[in-house]
Amino acid sequence: MACQSKMGLGICAGVAAVSLLAVPCAIKEYAKRRGALKSPSQAAQPTVFEFGGPPGAYMTMLSLPGVIFFLYYACNKDFKLPGVDLRQLANVKLPDPCELLSWKACGIVTGWFGFQVLLERMLPGKVLEGVDLASAVGEGRLQYRMNGHAAFWTSAGCLALLGPKLSMLYDEFTALAGASTLFSFGLTCYLYATSFKEGALLAKGGNSGNPVYDFFIGRELNPRIGSFDLKQFCELRPGLIGWVALNLGMLWKQYERTGTVSGSMALVNLLQGLYVWDSLYQEPAILSTMDITTDGFGYMLAFGDLAWVPFTYSLQARYLVDHDPQLSKWALALLTCSSLGGYCIFRSSNSEKDQFRRDQEHPSVKHLQTMEVKNYQTGRLSKLLISGWWGLARKINYTGDWLMALSWSALTGNPFKQSGSIIPYFYPIYFAILLIHRAGRDDHFCSEKYREGWTAYKRKVPFIFVPYVI
Repeated sequence: MACQSKMGLGICAGVAAVSLLAVPCAIKEYAKRRGALKSPSQAAQPTVFEFGGPPGAYMTMLSLPGVIFFLYYACNKDFKLPGVDLRQLANVKLPDPCELLSWKACGIVTGWFGFQVLLERMLPGKVLEGVDLASAVGEGRLQYRMNGHAAFWTSAGCLALLGPKLSMLYDEFTALAGASTLFSFGLTCYLYATSFKEGALLAKGGNSGNPVYDFFIGRELNPRIGSFDLKQFCELRPGLIGWVALNLGMLWKQYERTGTVSGSMALVNLLQGLYVWDSLYQEPAILSTMDITTDGFGYMLAFGDLAWVPFTYSLQARYLVDHDPQLSKWALALLTCSSLGGYCIFRSSNSEKDQFRRDQEHPSVKHLQTMEVKNYQTGRLSKLLISGWWGLARKINYTGDWLMALSWSALTGNPFKQSGSIIPYFYPIYFAILLIHRAGRDDHFCSEKYREGWTAYKRKVPFIFVPYVI
């Protein structure tokens, strides 16, 4: 049986390895034969590669789905890595390839995505303008439909109606992860193919001419079907609300098995639900983020939004189904306070920044100190905050975000005891690496945008994450 599993997994990995090379190349070759690359706007541009360039992009696409499955098989009902004893990983059971995908899971994932599209199209909401795309050689400002908050509560109501039936999400977890990965790949194929259409606004850094890298990083900046913006929709809707759905499924599974819901499970659902609700409530703030204004929409964001977020961020809830640590009330209270403290830092700092961007004369931000720097992309002067939250550290919001992540993982118990496990702490470990990388990307982007002004700004605000520490 182990040999059959190894062979099956080897075949799956081989198909994935070939597809991630062949499909982008085939799409580009087809576009070339149609003459789509003759337009000056489609010509490849000099690119500063990220993620290790094409080889790094390829290996990232190939390995990340494996990380999702590894996290499942390293802690489930049959096996749990004890503490930090990584030698025990040799005892992890190899999965049957049939567990990694099913028609049922494909139907659920496709139906969920379609349901969220329907909510985005049908629910009432404001229509807001995004940033000016002139610096990206675009024309004017795109309009975005903002009804994510209504979609969150509508989805929550529907999930509440399903009740105990949601426990099947635990049973189908690996197949759902596989289906979401496959859906992400299919969506990326569509995005890459349509980026060769006439008039497509290409992202800076997404038009290197290397099909594998461009497929990964995202070639088109704002892919749309009519007024439906695919990137903005995927950023918050199916995956983020899907995270809440998976957490609820884990809660119902624990109740099905034990007849009760533990304090840790209840808090994971409540605290992570608050985080997701906040993201949807503050949906307009996403329009000024790098994901929307700068990055193209390719495999990096599609897989991240639709597969990585729901199936790695729900790790704590899934772990608690089988390995609840039964924390004391005092421990639960302390972790609740630390999570809410992180949330206050995260929300207060982001709200201050967003309000300043909208209206610098608003009473809540009018008193803040700023410094003027020249924006070399627009030729105009820009103001940077040097007091308030953003005078404490340049990425103070990341600090609050990470404190929440650590608190959620701590609800699964002590990772250094044999009764606990380091696996559910993957989120804050990975998140720290991600936030450091993001901070580096932002620093590089701003140094190009403001040049000597950015250097002067960093002298005013020298700390990145924690005031007077780092």
